[in-house]
Amino acid sequence: MASLVKNRFSLIWLILVVASLLSWESMAIAGDDARLGRMVILVIAFLKVRLVGIEFMELRHAPVLLRAGFEAWCIAVCAALLVLFW
Repeated sequence: MASLVKNRFSLIWLILVVASLLSWESMAIAGDDARLGRMVILVIAFLKVRLVGIEFMELRHAPVLLRAGFEAWCIAVCAALLVLFW
């Protein structure tokens, strides 16, 4: 298990798996308020999108404008969808 955590990609993959399980359970945690559960799932999904973009698409070492554009896109689209859900 220690060697799994040492590899950065394995750690990110593990975080993505945990986030997927958390989003799956969020509807059960939300109970009767399905809107809250859907909003939590949406936020978790965009956090996962950001992790995949930064780590696996190697935007961590991309030019500042490209990375800033990606970060702004994640925030803008997530915020727009949250407003539509509300």
